[in-house]
Amino acid sequence: MLSTAPISSAPTTDPLPSPPRALVTEADRREALALPLTTRFTLGDAISPVQQAFLDEHGFIVFGGVLAEGEVRRVLEEVDAIQARWLAEGRREVNGIPLFVGKDPSGAPYIQRFAFSSLFSDFLYELVRDPRFAPIRSLVGEGARVGDREKDGLVFNRNLNVPGSAYPRLGWHTDGLRDLFLNRAVPGPMLNVGLHFDRVKKEDGGLRILPGSHRQGFWDMLTRKPYFVDHRPDPDEIAVETEPGDLTVHDGRTWHRVEQSPHVGWRSLRRTMYVPYVTDAYAPKHEGSKMPFYHRLGRVARELKVRWS
Repeated sequence: MLSTAPISSAPTTDPLPSPPRALVTEADRREALALPLTTRFTLGDAISPVQQAFLDEHGFIVFGGVLAEGEVRRVLEEVDAIQARWLAEGRREVNGIPLFVGKDPSGAPYIQRFAFSSLFSDFLYELVRDPRFAPIRSLVGEGARVGDREKDGLVFNRNLNVPGSAYPRLGWHTDGLRDLFLNRAVPGPMLNVGLHFDRVKKEDGGLRILPGSHRQGFWDMLTRKPYFVDHRPDPDEIAVETEPGDLTVHDGRTWHRVEQSPHVGWRSLRRTMYVPYVTDAYAPKHEGSKMPFYHRLGRVARELKVRWS
């Protein structure tokens, strides 16, 4: 019988403290627009008006070196331990969300997308509640909490370009489509908070974003590109370059994709962790939760790809 009990204490639904949202003036907006799209900001005790304006205008922002080198190493060790546990258990999903299992360069099973990671690591559980992230929660909204048991929980991704990889890239999409599949109205700002664990430059693949596309209308959000199957570069896209320990925030209403690395093997590895800071009604998942339809389709496609590669 599979072991399903998380090693973390039960998560709280209480909101975490965060500073008030920065008030942006027209001068702040003009200053933000004058900055290069490649600007890397420093995360302080509060989000500055210019930082807020940059995110409001472009739909993304990068904060450099938020995690220390030792913290980056510890997160990766925790993820390796979770993989060992889940592979030993024969686990295929967590709380109704499938694991993306491919192969590493040696052909061994390799989990490429982990859901609800903080429920299986006390270190990860505490890390995403660290006070240094309070300014980030102010971007998400008043009363933000960590959704350990909601949506897909704390997600850790490992994009790898090898034969048998289940997750070398991700096509163009917005995150509003998930809410439509779940029969929910598409909300307002949907901010994705990511931590990065590898040096990724434009020539290495990685995150691509269409700046400003978060301000598009509902119809464009649905039809501007074929969801997930379109991997073609867009002339207006930018590459979001990162270093280990960087933190990014991007508006989920933006069109974005993950470009496949031109490298093969471990050199192609790109590891990211997305923190679920949420403000909507509490909707926890559990081991009996039904797998969403779009995840069922995706799992079939990935398993066929791995099997025949």
